Amino acid sequence: MASILAFAGSNSSTSVNFKLVKYTTSHLNDHDLELLNMASITFPMYSEDREKQLGFAEALLQLKEKIEKADALIISVNEHNSGPSAYFKNVLDWLSRANGNYLENKKVFLMSTSPGKRGAIGAHEYIKNALPRVGAVVVSTFSLPSFYSNFNEEQGVIDAELSKAHERAKENFISEL
Repeated sequence: MASILAFAGSNSSTSVNFKLVKYTTSHLNDHDLELLNMASITFPMYSEDREKQLGFAEALLQLKEKIEKADALIISVNEHNSGPSAYFKNVLDWLSRANGNYLENKKVFLMSTSPGKRGAIGAHEYIKNALPRVGAVVVSTFSLPSFYSNFNEEQGVIDAELSKAHERAKENFISEL
């Protein structure tokens, strides 16, 4: 049984990415799973001056510890202007300062979604390329376009082809654990 930490890269209380993560994890019964809602966690904006003067925020150290204890991660990233949100990029910046290899050998299922037709693919690709730089092994990916047309909170991914792709990506991730 693997220990999995799952969260969205969004701090929005209405995050569609968190809804996708929540749905995805609802079918992982054979694993020790922690679902983390980032909407309840705040971090100061990263700067070298702040780090030197005040060190690392307790919330960051707690998140780093959760990541270090997990065998694998499920992350769904949101997109702002074709890139990851400032919130999530800031989280990654802080984590890399606390430990430059904080995802060493962590298996990652990387997802993204948005209301638009591209499914946050710009942010998805950015994060897919960034995570290995801090040690992650991205073993599976999935992007869900047009969230409000293709997702229902009770049924999950409702488009048949997208549902199959999501299931294949999830099964591939599980097989890598």
